[in-house]
Amino acid sequence: MAQHGMDPTAPLTGEPTKKTRRKLAKEMRTQLIGFGFMIFLTTMAFISIASDEIPSGFAIPFILLLACIQVVLQLYIFMHLNERGNGWQNIMIWTAVLIAIPTVASLMLLLGIVKY
Repeated sequence: MAQHGMDPTAPLTGEPTKKTRRKLAKEMRTQLIGFGFMIFLTTMAFISIASDEIPSGFAIPFILLLACIQVVLQLYIFMHLNERGNGWQNIMIWTAVLIAIPTVASLMLLLGIVKY
């Protein structure tokens, strides 16, 4: 990369443009909404276990579903996998997930953890 006399680590000087301010405000709003939703999902998981009203046969799959939703949302909201230029990262992550799920399921069946 050619050097143009600018230090890329130097802080920006001057006021940000309106477009930049709008983009930063939208990003902050998205992260705050995402954070609130993560707190809600965590609270739902805690309440489902803390109350004795929900049977364990339903609570465990429900918590696993909430955990999967939370992982996907954290990847896309906080790790910025929804932005441009992250195509290969998305492909690699979802390929690994598609390989891991049948592998873990088959190992559980082979080892007798889950009786089918």
